[in-house]
Amino acid sequence: MAGVAPTTQSTPANEQVTAKNFTGPLIIVTLLFFMWGFITCMNDILIPKLQQVFVLQHWQAMLIQTAFFGAYFFISLLYFIFSVTKGDPIMKIGYKNGIIVGLVVAAVGCTLFYPAADMQSYGFFLMALFVLASGITILQIAANPYVTILGPASSAASRLNMTQALNSFGTTIAPLIGGYLIFETVNTVAAAGAESVKMPYLGLAATLIVIAILIKLAKLPHVKGEGRIIPDSGALKYRHLVLGIVCIFMYVGGEVAIGSTLINFFKLPQIAGLTEAEGGHYLAFFWGGAMIGRFFGAVALADFKNNNTKYLIIGAITAIVFTLMFTVYGQEEALIALGMIVVNFLVLLLGRFLPGRTLGFFATAVIVLLLITIFATGSVAMWSVIAIGLFNSIMFPTIFTLAIKGLGVHTSQGSSLLVMAIVGGAIIPPLQGYIADVTGNLQMSFIVPMLCYLYIVYYGFVGSKVEKVDPSAEV
Repeated sequence: MAGVAPTTQSTPANEQVTAKNFTGPLIIVTLLFFMWGFITCMNDILIPKLQQVFVLQHWQAMLIQTAFFGAYFFISLLYFIFSVTKGDPIMKIGYKNGIIVGLVVAAVGCTLFYPAADMQSYGFFLMALFVLASGITILQIAANPYVTILGPASSAASRLNMTQALNSFGTTIAPLIGGYLIFETVNTVAAAGAESVKMPYLGLAATLIVIAILIKLAKLPHVKGEGRIIPDSGALKYRHLVLGIVCIFMYVGGEVAIGSTLINFFKLPQIAGLTEAEGGHYLAFFWGGAMIGRFFGAVALADFKNNNTKYLIIGAITAIVFTLMFTVYGQEEALIALGMIVVNFLVLLLGRFLPGRTLGFFATAVIVLLLITIFATGSVAMWSVIAIGLFNSIMFPTIFTLAIKGLGVHTSQGSSLLVMAIVGGAIIPPLQGYIADVTGNLQMSFIVPMLCYLYIVYYGFVGSKVEKVDPSAEV
């Protein structure tokens, strides 16, 4: 697609807001990151549940992720086409209104789980997931760049890591709450089949509507383009963005494939032989590791000249709490958790607090852990795959920040392209499921996400470097 042309007369959003203090708005927007983290991780509970109800093969159950993350692609594609032909809609209506639209659409999707359960229709569930994810997609397009512009550009990666840490808190508690509501309470009620998902998702719908009302009433900075917004595809002129789009595809695909497989992986007799409910508890530690890693990432990538040392205190406290959580399972588990955190922090130091370099080393660590997961057995394989959560931690926010760096007025458009790339979560998991079905070896299927992380290594060390762009050049 050829770029049409001239640059817009809009003032870059970064330059509109850097002089103000946006701690309050950041706290409010962080609620969004928590909610979509919680909702996304509920898919990992739905997969084994609906696999039981509808007697599905691995690849068929993974269609849950295809429906969910497929929405990211289609909605973002529509957004991009609209922005190229008519102008960026988020820049026109403002980030706040974009966030409210996303919340309402997501709430509608959650509500559709009720008739899906009544009809006992797997296809209807997939449709409900698509609608739900469409709302989350709009939230991602609006909220991610909004966080990066609420403060100095020098600490954008740190802010996005901090908000993503709260996103990971949502993914951490979702397996515990969702696993209890969907797996453990189903035997105590008259519900049968998939009906145990009704109340959890109706509760999510109500929560999303309440947050939409709070956002509407809150005094958030109204950031949007000033002057005439000229439709073009200028974001595609940036090489580091194009490579970043591929990187987001690979990262989300790899992360979702691993997370979606964990409960079934923990059930394997040669690994741990856990039940679905027990596996849900350890899945929470996988996502809890991502939360801890993001707090550390916020510290490592912070601009300390702007007094972000508070992140260090928050990260340290959270790491202690995370370690104490493992004491519920025993002293050995607590020591393992502490050891993982120490290794994670050492890799952060190896990255020298440089986003690209840190990303490259983290992806390298995941590749090593996946090799252990594939070829080891028992607790070694189990804890290796759980440790991947710690190293996944900083990847999405860091890739995102690196990819939109220097885009100026094309930041929102670049964001929609990056969110479109989240479709990797729709494609890679079924591929891993297919490999598991064909080979009859769930462990060997982890080679699929390992290939994804090889590309992330390349992007971190090489592909993320920003090259100067000629504004008049065509794509």
